Amino acid sequence: MPVASNVGNVTSQAWDLGNLQISHYLIDYQDMGVNTAKNDTEYVRLHFGLQGAYDFTFAQLNASFQLAGHHNNIMYSDGLELVIANKSKRIETFGINMETNTFVGIAQKGNEPLKRLADKVVNRENAILANEWQTNTFRIQSVINEIIHCPYTDNLKDLFLFSKSIELLVLQAELYEEEKPNLCVKSRQDKDKLVAAKEIITSRMDSPPSLNELAKLVSLNEYQLKRGFKEMFGTTVFGHIHQLRMDHAKRLLLGTSKTAKEIAYETGYSSPQHFSKAFKKEFGIPPQGIRNAPDFTIRPENDAPPLGQ
Repeated sequence: MPVASNVGNVTSQAWDLGNLQISHYLIDYQDMGVNTAKNDTEYVRLHFGLQGAYDFTFAQLNASFQLAGHHNNIMYSDGLELVIANKSKRIETFGINMETNTFVGIAQKGNEPLKRLADKVVNRENAILANEWQTNTFRIQSVINEIIHCPYTDNLKDLFLFSKSIELLVLQAELYEEEKPNLCVKSRQDKDKLVAAKEIITSRMDSPPSLNELAKLVSLNEYQLKRGFKEMFGTTVFGHIHQLRMDHAKRLLLGTSKTAKEIAYETGYSSPQHFSKAFKKEFGIPPQGIRNAPDFTIRPENDAPPLGQ
């Protein structure tokens, strides 16, 4: 994302692994405006929008897109010319720029969408994985969070970041292989409302609104909210709240000295006992034990969400 005159504050992180570069931007704009970005790099670009809305024109693809948070796609271009119009005061993005040889070596062993894109990369044809951008699943967001909060250093850090980058590529490939038609979410307006509902839940994880309240906040009825949320994000509203709490709790247990009791209340559980039971069911280990065996935490197979959900 470019830094331009209407930008107020930028928080960014970047990791350079040689054959791929990872970046995370949180940009607060002073007002709405149009910015440009241009360089001569050749990459396969995994792009993820995490919050905010913007339009952009990609000259090499001869295409324009109108996007709101929680979207993703994969693009290849030899050179980059973008015109970007922010439609919200805050935009958060995450991206992985992968060298072409690295991508082709992986993608040619992947599914059909990846193979098709790899063929275009080999022929140096500017291309996008699909014209219809897909919505980030909870698993995609969780992997992005793991990268942003990487617990490792030195060589292990590079290995961890590379493996998680490949995991994101796999999750995207599966998501685009499905390409299920929307049955409930038919308009851009309804999609934006459901994205807004997800953002409300994320910001109020400890005390989320009821379904009725949430539906009113985003101007949908409860049926549209429940069915549309499941269709777009691959999980129910309550399932999303649960996963948000579990992932946040795990990060707090591994990254802070807070007690399990403190974390239980911080993540919205009515008692430490309820939190402990939910955590053990999710990860197969009680919260008190995760600090002694952080690598043991795995979701039991019978409770694990399907890939891409």
